[in-house]
Amino acid sequence: MEKRLVKVWDIPTRLFHWLLVALVAAAFLTGFDVGGSFGEIHKTIGLAVVGLLAFRIVWGFVGSTYARFTQFVPGPGRVFAYLRGQWHELGHNPLGAFSVLALLTLTLIQVVSGLFASGENGSFTPPLNALVSSATSDAFTGFHARFGWWLVAAIVCLHVASIVFYAVVKKHFLLPAMFTGRAETDDADAQDARGGGWLAFVVAVVIAVAVVWVADGGLNPPPPPMPEQTAPAW
Repeated sequence: MEKRLVKVWDIPTRLFHWLLVALVAAAFLTGFDVGGSFGEIHKTIGLAVVGLLAFRIVWGFVGSTYARFTQFVPGPGRVFAYLRGQWHELGHNPLGAFSVLALLTLTLIQVVSGLFASGENGSFTPPLNALVSSATSDAFTGFHARFGWWLVAAIVCLHVASIVFYAVVKKHFLLPAMFTGRAETDDADAQDARGGGWLAFVVAVVIAVAVVWVADGGLNPPPPPMPEQTAPAW
């Protein structure tokens, strides 16, 4: 059967993908020196990742066909069909969908833990640090600096390894579609992605900006006023 190109990934989904790649890489690089000159940069990158993830979560409900969670989050039937070689749909395959969900979840946990952590050596203060106790902040710091980033690194490596596996072993190249938005298929019934118009995009962006504002301490109570300094009695 003749293959044809079908529109799978919309522009917002592709932008999210490549921006997340760049920001996660930058977070790893700056994270090794958060106690020095890169502390504020690392915090800014973390807030940007929070915004991206918030956008993607909203886009998973209002975006175009193949970006929606209802389309690619696999149930048991789809997983078994894939394992038996009977799954031929567009978008993320069931195992790839689990990889994407794990990547989004672990990255979200990592950046949220960073928001409540304690700044190293006083170089900067994470925006939500004041909302938790010192002990809780230390626990978040321990997870964020010593454990969480290993989980993110592991799932990123697994994600990259699966892309390489598909390219080398199955001769199925996944990356071009994330650049062009289109994928080859021999399914005569396959349709281009629909939905996810400008209104949906604006709604997702507005919600993402609001989430970043909150994550940056927008709802934090104001700090206590400084005590008044009285002049000496003499």
